[in-house]
Amino acid sequence: MVRWSAAVLAGSVAAGGALASVTIGGTRVIYPLDEREVTVKLTNDSRNPSLVQVWLDRGDEDANPDDIAVPFVITPPIFRMDPKKSQTLRVIHGGGEALPQDRESVYWLNVLDIPPKAAPRSDANMLQIAYRTRIKLFARPPGLPGSAEEAPRRVAWKIVPASDGDGQSLALSNPTAFHVSYSRITVSANGRAFENARGGMVAPYGSEIIPVPAMDGVHAGTVRYTAISDFGGAIEGDADIAP
Repeated sequence: MVRWSAAVLAGSVAAGGALASVTIGGTRVIYPLDEREVTVKLTNDSRNPSLVQVWLDRGDEDANPDDIAVPFVITPPIFRMDPKKSQTLRVIHGGGEALPQDRESVYWLNVLDIPPKAAPRSDANMLQIAYRTRIKLFARPPGLPGSAEEAPRRVAWKIVPASDGDGQSLALSNPTAFHVSYSRITVSANGRAFENARGGMVAPYGSEIIPVPAMDGVHAGTVRYTAISDFGGAIEGDADIAP
């Protein structure tokens, strides 16, 4: 098993794989739990081969792959990818852990792209960087009420004090069985607009506090959001903020 350094990978996670040679065919994985397996396509877009390691985690991006236990198996877990070639991953629900049947569960798929060692040059210092791309995997039981597409419209919004006591935040309450992920949130109130361009995610039947920079003195208004669909597309909508 390839070992990796959290310090080296910190920048690559934030970059979202933008500089990685190996790319994932999608921005999220939906795993219907009544299916035996799902597949994920990887592509090596560079002119060089890469060594690739893949694994799932439960949300801790710094956890060592050797220490993570998840109810899924990915094959192959480590392999070489030649230039301009593709590789199909098989993700299999291996059991061993009872997943909730009344709501989605979320895991994170990690793809570590390790480039070949560069030929040494006497006139230059060389820095080798391994890139990690990390996307969500939603394990979805069959027969859930409603749909993932309509879930963003059912989320309730409320203004609350910021956790650090400076300004205000949004409290989101999700009454659905689906995770709702946002890429952008804008609050319109008092003739002004306050934006969170980083978004966030609220769990099924759960709540979440999302900060909104510079927002203060807001008691009512509307929120304009961009949520993310199963296919990585945009679901745009408006909602009133509860007083």
